[in-house]
Amino acid sequence: MKIEEELGSVLRAKKMTLSTAESCTGGSIAALITSVPGSSEYFKGGIVAYSNEVKENLLHVSSETLEKYGAVSRETVMEMVTGAMETFNTDCAVATSGIAGPGGGTPDKPVGTIWIAVAYKDEIVTMKRSENYGRENNVRNTVQNALDLLLYLL
Repeated sequence: MKIEEELGSVLRAKKMTLSTAESCTGGSIAALITSVPGSSEYFKGGIVAYSNEVKENLLHVSSETLEKYGAVSRETVMEMVTGAMETFNTDCAVATSGIAGPGGGTPDKPVGTIWIAVAYKDEIVTMKRSENYGRENNVRNTVQNALDLLLYLL
């Protein structure tokens, strides 16, 4: 069984709803989730928040968090994931923010630095990735890690 099908089975069995808040994955997680027939039973929607303006206005990430820690940080994805749950009124959510590459890296946050957050009710689990396998693989690996982490939490 593919991971997106396994996740759907778990969500359907537990009668739970899911939302996404994606930056560096550009909607890839939502696309994979909705590739499963019947996903409308548990998936409410997602926001591709590529800009800080969208992170602030739609996901309720504070400007202070963005200024102090940056868009690619544990603090930001934690606010993104709770913002997605609030915006969509879901039981659980997943959020990603990172530097997929090939450009955009800095000495402090090189290309391949990606943060993932998953939440269920009041519990949030985060993961940091720091390997650079090229843009396409960075995104693919992040999608896989995010869904694995969500399944682990549920």
